[in-house]
Amino acid sequence: MPLSASAGAKPDNSAWPGLPFHDWKETCATLHLWTQIVGKVRLVRTPWLNHSWHVPFYLTARGLTTSPIPYGSRAFDVEFDFIDHLLRISTSDGLAKAMGLQPRSVASFYREFFACLSGLGLTIQIGPRPNEIADAIPFDQDDRHASYDAAAANRFWRALLQADRVMKEFRTRFVGKCSPVHFFWGSFDLAVTRFSGARAPQHPGGIPNCPDWVTRDAYSHEVYSCGFWPGGDALPMPIFYAYAHPQPAGFNTAQPPPATATYNEAFGEFILPYDAVREAAQPDDLLLDFFQGTYEAAADLGKWRRAELEYQGPQHKRAGT
Repeated sequence: MPLSASAGAKPDNSAWPGLPFHDWKETCATLHLWTQIVGKVRLVRTPWLNHSWHVPFYLTARGLTTSPIPYGSRAFDVEFDFIDHLLRISTSDGLAKAMGLQPRSVASFYREFFACLSGLGLTIQIGPRPNEIADAIPFDQDDRHASYDAAAANRFWRALLQADRVMKEFRTRFVGKCSPVHFFWGSFDLAVTRFSGARAPQHPGGIPNCPDWVTRDAYSHEVYSCGFWPGGDALPMPIFYAYAHPQPAGFNTAQPPPATATYNEAFGEFILPYDAVREAAQPDDLLLDFFQGTYEAAADLGKWRRAELEYQGPQHKRAGT
C-alpha cells in the first residue's frame, strides 16, 4: 500500500519542473531577445491598447503565441513551440513557415525571421534595439547571445503553464478592471494586474530602453500586480512576485502568507521562491495564499473599495457539475 502524503511521502510535483537559473542562464538571455524580436512585430502591427496590453504573448498547449496580428485584411500569428522547438508563422490565407529553435545568434535569428515574414508577403520593420535591457545590443548586431538548451526551454514553458493556470484561477476572484494573464517579452515575465479604479501619481519612469511615457501609461492607475519571473543577474532564481503601485504605507512590513515569502527592498516587491511552491505539499494552495495575502495587504492599506471590486457570488461551477 503506497504511503500517503500525510504519512511522510514526498508529493508528486513533477508538473512543476526544476528551473535552476544558473543551469540555463545563457539560454534564458538568448530566448528573451528572440521573444523581443517577435514581440516588436506584434507591437508595430497592433493598435495601441492602454497599459501596453496589445503587446504581450499568451500561453498555448505548446508554447507562447502572439495571438492574431492584423495585416490589412489578412492576419498572422507567431508561436514559439517548445515541444517540437520550432517558431511557426501562420497566416489567415493558409500560408505558413517555420524556423528551428536551436543554438544560433540573435542576429541570425533576426535575419531568418524577417526573411520568413517577407516570404509570406509580410513587410514589417521594427526598432532594432531591445527594450528594458541596459547596454542593449541591436538585434542585427548581436552575435554574443547564441544559446538554446531545448530541455531547459521546455522546462521554462512548463513552469509558465502551471503559473498561468493558477494565476487564471486567482484572476476569477476579482470583478474590477483586471488584465488578462499575459507574458511580457520586455520584462520576460508572466503577469496579471488588478486595478482599484483610482488614478495614481505619475510614475518616475527610468526603465532602461523604455520610453517614460510607456511606463507612465502602464501605471496611470493604482494597481496590484503579481506574476512569475525566471530570474536574472540581479536575483538568480525563479520567483513569484507581488507589488503595488503606488505602494501604500506599511506594505513593505506586511506579513502575508506563506512564511517563505519575503519583501525585497531592492525590487520593492514581495517575492516567493518558485522552488518553495514546487516543493510544497499543495503547490496551488500555497501560491494562491501568496497572491491573496499580498493583494489583501495592498488593497487594505491602499483603502481599495474591496466589496465593489471582488467577486461576491457563489463558487464557480466546473463543467459537468
